[in-house]
Amino acid sequence: MPKSFYVTTPIFYVNDAPHIGHAYTEVAADVITRWHRQRGDSSFLLTGTDEHGEKVLRTALGNNTDPKAWTDRLVKDSWLPLLETIDVDNQDFIRTTEERHKVAVQKFLKQLLDAGHIYQGSFEGNYCVGCEEYKNESDLIDGSGEFEGQRVCAIHSKPVEQLNENNYFFKLSHFQDRLLEHYEKNPTFVQPESARNEVVSFVRSGLSDLSISRSKERFDWGIDIPWDTSHITYVWFDALLNYITAIGYGTDEEKLHSLWPADVQVVGKDILRFHAVIWPAMLMAAGMEPPKQVFGHGWLLVGGEKMSKSKLTGIAPNEITDVFGSDAFRYYFMKAIGFGSDGSFSWEDLSARYTAELANGFGNLASRTVAMVARYFDSDIPQANEYQPADKQVQEVAAQAVSGAEAAMDRVAIHEAIASTWKLVDELNNYITTQEPWVLAKEESTRERLGTVLYTSIEGLRVLAVLLAPVMPKACEKLWAAIGSALGELSNQSISEAGVWGQLTAGTKISELEALFPRVEEK
Repeated sequence: MPKSFYVTTPIFYVNDAPHIGHAYTEVAADVITRWHRQRGDSSFLLTGTDEHGEKVLRTALGNNTDPKAWTDRLVKDSWLPLLETIDVDNQDFIRTTEERHKVAVQKFLKQLLDAGHIYQGSFEGNYCVGCEEYKNESDLIDGSGEFEGQRVCAIHSKPVEQLNENNYFFKLSHFQDRLLEHYEKNPTFVQPESARNEVVSFVRSGLSDLSISRSKERFDWGIDIPWDTSHITYVWFDALLNYITAIGYGTDEEKLHSLWPADVQVVGKDILRFHAVIWPAMLMAAGMEPPKQVFGHGWLLVGGEKMSKSKLTGIAPNEITDVFGSDAFRYYFMKAIGFGSDGSFSWEDLSARYTAELANGFGNLASRTVAMVARYFDSDIPQANEYQPADKQVQEVAAQAVSGAEAAMDRVAIHEAIASTWKLVDELNNYITTQEPWVLAKEESTRERLGTVLYTSIEGLRVLAVLLAPVMPKACEKLWAAIGSALGELSNQSISEAGVWGQLTAGTKISELEALFPRVEEK
């Protein structure tokens, strides 16, 4: 079985319904996966939910139910519908409460125990239930408001709890040198560069062994340690394994080898250390390769703060998609925010970009080009005649858009890939304005020139439909159905070959095109 391009999202806690911060991560991973599929790769996207741990248990009990009923309801009513809301085309959805995950986690634990990487010991430290993580003093800040005078988690702004437990430990400290060697030999393993620098600095400062179990005397919502059922597995050790338990670890070696190592693991920067330090060390201990790349994207900020339900800054994705549509949601968050950097969301910016870039830019370009072919050539794609410098300029920009976008996606710079593509949108709009096909249509003597201008315009739209399909699948499918269906399915059009000019055949009928981005009434 050939190796597929394997992309993962983190699995998300089901202590509440998803907000646009979660959707941002999902869309980014989906765009990467679709892009590689459009390139001709066999690609596979995994997402899912992290359903164990104290935070989920407390939330369920606080809502007068048990954790299994709580997670079942939230996954069914909120997390699975999210994928449809934002058009995520995932190939699997893993839940950590599934039997396939539980069995594989216990197999992995036993493998590490037998290899001497696990021991029993005691530990005392500051534990953040929100992060499900022991915190160093450097991870804490002074509290304010009701928590004034207390040390609180810098991420959740809530007090940490002092815990003293007798647990099982993973010998993480033994992998410090191997991790540093791996970072050195694989400079793009952690990206962006700022994230890599943070991880390398953290590991160089020294690693402590990791507590990987919790006593059932404290709580029992988790996977049993296979050799000691008085303990459950630490939620992060359990959760990180989803990336291999979902693809056959311990049950289907052929499938596992066809996907692992993952090509890109997309995570938020707040969980970067788990994925770039603990996770590769776990895999090294099991004799497995680390993923090829862990990409830590920035936070979505609202009012200067990280998106959070607990701080009442969470916005449900459907609040946006119900007004602007899923394509606009995907485009906005992938284009307006540099992938890897923090970015602020505002309704005003979203609305302005929707109108200027989507409705007036791309959407109007498509509508008027298709309308002019229908009006002046009875919906037959016209014949291109002698190309003039302005036409050749469009062809050159199209080729550059493809090469620039591909180079950007190889760096997982999604925003740069869209920006490169958008140069063709702007070029075509300018081309139509300067060539004035409506003027050329008035004289029979300029009909050949009219044909060349409109062929150039609609061929440019073909390139855009292919390049933008991973970002805005619905709009691009509509556009393709109108202008490109004679070439086969849009999904079969290679991004790498999209810039090869002249793929549309003169005389081919095109069909009507509804507005790709209808006007939105300001409220």
